[in-house]
Amino acid sequence: MKRHFYITDNLDDLELVEQELESSGVETPQIHILSENDADVENHHLHEVEAVLKKDVVHSMEIGAVTGIVAAIIVLLVAYLAGWTESAAGWVPFIFLAVVVLGFCTWEGGLFGIQEPHYQFKRFQKALHEGKHVLFVDVAPNQENTLCQVVSRHPKLQIAGIGEATPSMVVEAQKKWRSFIKAMP
Repeated sequence: MKRHFYITDNLDDLELVEQELESSGVETPQIHILSENDADVENHHLHEVEAVLKKDVVHSMEIGAVTGIVAAIIVLLVAYLAGWTESAAGWVPFIFLAVVVLGFCTWEGGLFGIQEPHYQFKRFQKALHEGKHVLFVDVAPNQENTLCQVVSRHPKLQIAGIGEATPSMVVEAQKKWRSFIKAMP
């Protein structure tokens, strides 16, 4: 899947775009509106980006986890090479320390990430501060044509680039969850 970004200052137009995309087979979990004006986005019944996903928490936690894995390996390697694992305690305290180091690095990564905008959204900060809105749509290769047709009918949308999409497995899980919730009494 690919993520296509568009910028506009017209929420009424975005509402029409979202309706046209959904009627053409693009599911709601594939369509998102990024804006600093959450109240207006909600009033237009648009699918906005969740607050936690506007921040770089997940990406930074991944970086923290990779750093933590490296640090944990270093802890275990130093303990082994220094001969500390030959003591009566053995490997247990060093494995425990490695797990704590991994958890700490992951946690710290998340704390750094909560202070930063999502890495894919940083390039749109100026436009967002100017009151514009970013539409991004995650499409499979067979939906590219549909997206092009819908966007071509809305000249106020400015193409703003392509990026990494949400994995199709996650989008499918979101679709199933939405249908499950709708089926609940």
